[in-house]
Amino acid sequence: MNLSVIIPAYNEEGHIKETVSSIVNYLSDRNKSHEIIVVENASQDKTAEIVKGLAGRILSLRLIQTDIKGKGHAVKVGVLKARGDYLLLTDADNSTSIDHIEKMMPYFEENYDIVIGSIGIAGSQVAPGSEPPWRRLLGKLGNLFIQIMAVWGIKDTQRGFKLMTKKAAGDIFPRLTIGGWGFDVEMLALAKKFGYKIKEVPVDWKNDPHSHIGLKAYFQVLVETVKIRWNLWTNKYKNVQ
Repeated sequence: MNLSVIIPAYNEEGHIKETVSSIVNYLSDRNKSHEIIVVENASQDKTAEIVKGLAGRILSLRLIQTDIKGKGHAVKVGVLKARGDYLLLTDADNSTSIDHIEKMMPYFEENYDIVIGSIGIAGSQVAPGSEPPWRRLLGKLGNLFIQIMAVWGIKDTQRGFKLMTKKAAGDIFPRLTIGGWGFDVEMLALAKKFGYKIKEVPVDWKNDPHSHIGLKAYFQVLVETVKIRWNLWTNKYKNVQ
C-alpha cells in the first residue's frame, strides 16, 4: 500500500463527510493505492456514525475510536495502525486540500524523510478571514519561541498537513509523549534529533472560523514545548536503534 491518510476527528460532524469524500475521490481518480484512517477521539456529536456510514461504501476507509481526548493522541493511534509506505496527517476540516501531496512527494526523491505544509514561508496562501490578527501575531511569536526551544529553522510547526515515510513515522511516533496540540513540535524535534531530513513547503490554507483551536491551545503548545525541551535535555528520548 502506498499512502495512509490519518485524520484525527473530534466533533467533526460538519466536515468529515466532505473531507473524506474529497480525499477518496482525488486518490481514486488517480489510481493511488491508499487507506484512510479516521481516528475519532471522544466526540460528543455524530462524527463516528457518519464515518461508519461512509465505511459501508468506501472500502479504503477505516474508523478507529478512542475515549482519550487530544489531537496528538488520536494521530499517534492512527499512525501506529497505518500500513502505507507514506503517511499523511491531515485535518478533518480539510483546511489544506489533498492535492498538495503532488508538490510534496517529489522531495522524497531528494532524500527528505518528512515534508510539512507551512504558511510561514513564501508562496503560501491564507484564505481571507481564516486567520484573525490576534492569531497571526500569537502564531509568529509562538513560532519564534518554539524554534528557540526545540526546532530551529522550521517556520510553521502547527499546520495539520504533514507527509512522511513509514520508517520515520515508525521511529518517531512510538516515542511521543505529548497527547495534545504540542505533538507536532515533539514529532519534529525528534525528527531533528534522529537526523531525519525535513522539508517545509508552502500551502494554501483555509481555516474554519469555528475551529476548536482557541487561545488556550496556543498557551498549551508553549507549555508542552518547554516539556519537550526538558525531555531533550534529560535524554528522555532514546536514540533510534
